[in-house]
Amino acid sequence: MLGLFDSGLGGLTVLRRLRDAVPAADMLYYADQAHVPYGERSADDLLRLLHHNLGWLDARGVDAIVMACNTSCGVADRYGWPPVSVPVLDLIDSAAQAVERTGLLRVGVIATTATVRSGAYGRHIVRRMPTARVVEVDAPALVPLVEAGELHGDAPRRAVQAVCDLLPRDVEAVVLACTHYPLLDEHFAAVLGTGVLRIDPAIVQAERAAQLLSERGRLTGSGTLECVTTGDLDRFRENLGIMLPDLLVHVRHADAAELYDTISNASAVPET
Repeated sequence: MLGLFDSGLGGLTVLRRLRDAVPAADMLYYADQAHVPYGERSADDLLRLLHHNLGWLDARGVDAIVMACNTSCGVADRYGWPPVSVPVLDLIDSAAQAVERTGLLRVGVIATTATVRSGAYGRHIVRRMPTARVVEVDAPALVPLVEAGELHGDAPRRAVQAVCDLLPRDVEAVVLACTHYPLLDEHFAAVLGTGVLRIDPAIVQAERAAQLLSERGRLTGSGTLECVTTGDLDRFRENLGIMLPDLLVHVRHADAAELYDTISNASAVPET
């Protein structure tokens, strides 16, 4: 079983790619909507949430954790990954691999404030492509729009336009470095035009997860999908019906007992 987590709905873009890549795999998706958005939180807060969320998935017996939250990957890149018993696939490393495949050197990265603050994208891309020029731009207005279901219309178009206006004019590729952002891809496409390549890190992330399962002989399963939220269950269920209408999903709320147990086990978080 693959475990995924995000602060909210954005990670469903990774889940969709995973379902396409490994349709028979069992999956558990954890949405920490009680704390969304992550992008404006402090490093200390994000590190505590990272320890809790990875610990929660590890305790559920997953075979691997497929990160669906760039912000959490950014804080882990800076302060280290929590110790868990299973492999963790870093979404930012997948993004850097995707950029490397293009061969393009003038790269824009649109991300949350916390991800930009971590500098992780620039480090990972330049490590693979030393001559790349990476410009990171934060977009704090986008995640709240997605979580509110405002995917179409003037408000998200204006918000995307405002962010893209901060990119260099000669940018060749733009990484949508938050899993919420591909849900606004119609606006990025309209604003950036056909001359700029838009990169969704979830594509390579799904490929890496499929390869990992293949290496471990775990490609086959019953294809079950369980989605768990710490937030409003009815609203979460409604959004899943809109975003994943063709998938049979078991949806539930994370109960207080299992959350308390995980918090207790992950209480020793290192100081930043």
